[in-house]
Parts: sequence; structure tokens; C-alpha cells
Amino acid sequence: MDDEIYSFALKNTLNEVRNVCPEITNAFMFKEDGEVIAGDENTPEKTIVRVVDSFDSILEKAEAIGDVEGVTLEGDKGRLNVFHMNNLYFVIVTSRKADMTYVNTVARVLIPTILKLLDKICPTPLKNNPPLTEKVPITPTLRETEEPSEDLVEETALEESEEIVKPEIKSEPLLPEAPVNQLIVENLGGLLVPSDTVRIDNKILSEWEELYENKTIEEVEIKTIDGKTTRCKVKPIKDSKYEGKGIIQMPEKIQLALEIKKGELVRAKPIVE
Repeated sequence: MDDEIYSFALKNTLNEVRNVCPEITNAFMFKEDGEVIAGDENTPEKTIVRVVDSFDSILEKAEAIGDVEGVTLEGDKGRLNVFHMNNLYFVIVTSRKADMTYVNTVARVLIPTILKLLDKICPTPLKNNPPLTEKVPITPTLRETEEPSEDLVEETALEESEEIVKPEIKSEPLLPEAPVNQLIVENLGGLLVPSDTVRIDNKILSEWEELYENKTIEEVEIKTIDGKTTRCKVKPIKDSKYEGKGIIQMPEKIQLALEIKKGELVRAKPIVE
């Protein structure tokens, strides 16, 4: 599992955590070096970066006393809690009325369990495994004291005299690897809307077509975080308010087939044949 899929899975986990515990208003994770790993969909990335930057001085000073296991900040409207686990910092913001026993259970039991599960299902790269090679039979050589037979001399001369004609192989240019875009699902409805067609930002479609030498992209493959995939037609989004927002408009029929709903993340890539 690469970093992108790992982050994708954690992002969906944080969204589900907020769903089961509405008193958690914001949740995100970052590494010890300040790199943001994942955040819930309601927390702007700029906000996450500002919070992480503000903790730099605290974490630097904490190294002298043996690192930070947890930080709690209380304000008029809520609390901010930081938990340290598996070389990651998990930050959650809750309301003042939040049940902290339940919140701590989510932070210290549920999240570490999910992290261990993700680490467990990550495929481990093979190391120090020699490549499989086909065994080539060893042709015995003549001893220096032996002379080749007449049959062997005639056979060798015949092979040398034959002209080997190799067929000309024409190679077709390889297409570039299909790019993958992570998009947020929005509903697409209406009487005249085809049930087998999704709509994507025209800017993304243009980038795909430019990559494939201006070939028209007519179909796209959609993949969910659970690994469900489908192939459908694609058109540009008509509503200008969705431009540049990473949205994919999807009819209800396709959402039901993929077992997803509005607000969830999917991965889309063009199909070029």
C-alpha cells in the first residue's frame, strides 16, 4: 500500500470517526517532521498547516524532557487534544460538552487499532529474493585431445552457410500511464441525465486529452476505497461553481453499484484504447 492509498484510507477513517462521534468537530494526523498525513473533509488544509506550525516550538522543547505523549488545550468553545502514537500525532477538536471518556476511547483505542490494521495489510516488498531464471542446459564441450567427428563438421558448416532472416518487428508507441485523480462524489440528477454517465471538471478532462495527444476521453474508470470499480461514460461538468474543486457528479444508479454516497472519495482515471 503506497503513501497515497494509506492517506486515502486514513482520511475516510477520520470522516467516519466524526460520523460516529459528532462531538468531534475536526480531526487530522501529521508526522513528527510536520508532514500532514490525513485530515477529515471538513477541516481546510490551510487550517491544518497553521496548527501543525504552531506546535513546532512545543514539540522541539519536548525533546529535552522525553517527547510529548499528549497535549490538551481548552478554550471558551471547545478543546483541542493531541495524542502521540506510532510516530504520528493525532489531533482532534471537540465541543466543551463532549464526553471525553468516549473521545479518549476513540483516540487511544480505535485509531491505534486502525493504524495497526493498515500496517498489517500493507504488502511487504520482497527483499533479497533472487529473480527466477530459466535453467539453461549446459552443452558439453569437446576435450582438447578429442577431434570433432565428420558429421559435426558438416553440420557446423551448414549452419554457418545458412543466412538467418529475422522478421522485421514493428513496435507501436506505448501510451503513457493513465493518471489517477482523487475526487469527491456529488449527486447528479435530472430527467435528461443518462444513468451511465458521470461528469468531471473540464480542466481535468483537458489535461487527460493533452497527455494522450488530444484524444477525446469518452470513458473513465471509477474505483472506491473498498476496491469496487466500474467503467462509465464521462462528460464535463456544466455548472461553473464546481470548477477546480475536485468534484465528480455521479447518478444514483452508479452510486448504488459502487455502494457509495455523496461526500465520499473515489479515484478516477481515463480509459484510452
